[in-house]
Amino acid sequence: MPLSPTAAVKEVQDVSLLAAKAFGSIFRRPHYVRDILIQMELIGVGSLAVVMLTGFFTGAVLTLQTSKTLSTFGAVGYTGALVAVSLVRELGPVLASLMVAGRVGSGIASELGSMLVTEQINAMRALGTDPIKKLVVPRLLATISMLPVITIVADAMGILGGLFTSVFVLNITPNLYLNRAWDSLRYMDLFGGLLKPLVFGATLAIVSCHCGLRTYGGTQGVGRSTTQAVVASSILIIVSDLFLTRIILAYTR
Repeated sequence: MPLSPTAAVKEVQDVSLLAAKAFGSIFRRPHYVRDILIQMELIGVGSLAVVMLTGFFTGAVLTLQTSKTLSTFGAVGYTGALVAVSLVRELGPVLASLMVAGRVGSGIASELGSMLVTEQINAMRALGTDPIKKLVVPRLLATISMLPVITIVADAMGILGGLFTSVFVLNITPNLYLNRAWDSLRYMDLFGGLLKPLVFGATLAIVSCHCGLRTYGGTQGVGRSTTQAVVASSILIIVSDLFLTRIILAYTR
């Protein structure tokens, strides 16, 4: 069911308020270091397998697709350059973030939603514990810190997948592929490729926590919040990618 304009404005207001409270609580005590480390393990280590597979086969498919076009111009040797730039600038950050959104975003929303409908969060408030400080901030910090690392892994696996395809399918030498890939990358490519995951991670964490903390309707509401978290965070990742790309390209001219 689509949101009315009033409801949409209220959603934006609630998400912005939650983000302000979460970022404002980062430097306040107590610091739940153990919770942060646990979330870093769940988000980072737990997502490695799916991100590595996604990156490897994306790089392999991208190599096949681009080599066919480049062969028209007799420039198959530049396949490594095109694959590396595409992965580092765009595909690596976006695909890694979408994979994490599907795996972690749903988990955050369902966990917080279950805690809300079972009155655990109200009990936490009764004991004098700030739910945002205890529940939202560790997930926010863990997502922001681990998503760039996951993106680097996705980029590396994508370049490796492209190397595998180039050597065994296109008969391109490994040295040619890797040299073209390395020479094509600029510092702004690396900067932009690591800036995007920071923004995507914050967006993913805040939206997922927001969907979880506004759960209603018992267990059925938990499922609804989980779906909304994945859909909303995925859409916002893609939309914010457009604006970030525009800003980064404006400063690289």
